[in-house]
Amino acid sequence: RDEAQGTVSVAPAAVRDGDIVIAAIASCANTSNPHVLMAAGLVAQKAVARGLRSAPHVKTSFTPGSRVVEAYLRAAGLQASLDELGFNIAGYACATCMGNSGPLPAAIVDAIHEDDLVVASVLSGNRNFEGRIPSAVKANFLMSPPLVVAFAIAGRIDVDVAREPLSVDAEGKPVFLRVAWAAPAEIEALMKHATDPAHALRLYADTSR
Repeated sequence: RDEAQGTVSVAPAAVRDGDIVIAAIASCANTSNPHVLMAAGLVAQKAVARGLRSAPHVKTSFTPGSRVVEAYLRAAGLQASLDELGFNIAGYACATCMGNSGPLPAAIVDAIHEDDLVVASVLSGNRNFEGRIPSAVKANFLMSPPLVVAFAIAGRIDVDVAREPLSVDAEGKPVFLRVAWAAPAEIEALMKHATDPAHALRLYADTSR
């Protein structure tokens, strides 16, 4: 774990133009729409089942806007798979999209500056200003939480996920996004967890703390 936020297992020698170095599921695009959070969890679950992991140079994080998000994802059995991909919950409320992504590993920053690399971030927020996420990252792309998960696995921003595999499984077989994508029926089957008022009543019963 990074002291500030996020998870990364760095292989700096492999960092090159187009690599994604930050993948963040941010608060401003998830608590208002639990469907996309369930979709992200299902993509993660299917990817983990095939033995996929996030690319080692990608710093991943998940900062929901409410503790209820964590509660319903755990109730649906999806947070464990997000954790496996490095989307551990790093805190609650705004983070990466307002500049609080925490530092990148020094080796990655050095490689960016030495080779003048254009690396990318992918985030489900609503701000993608250069110099904010953080300053070494020049290309910042907004996308839905399930796509953030998918691109974290792919590790590059120039992958055509409609035609190219995200990665290969333990047997060397390509895994395409269409295989890992969440069907509407799969999402709807889990929405009972997101709409259960018991989560909010339990977590916020005492608002004095």
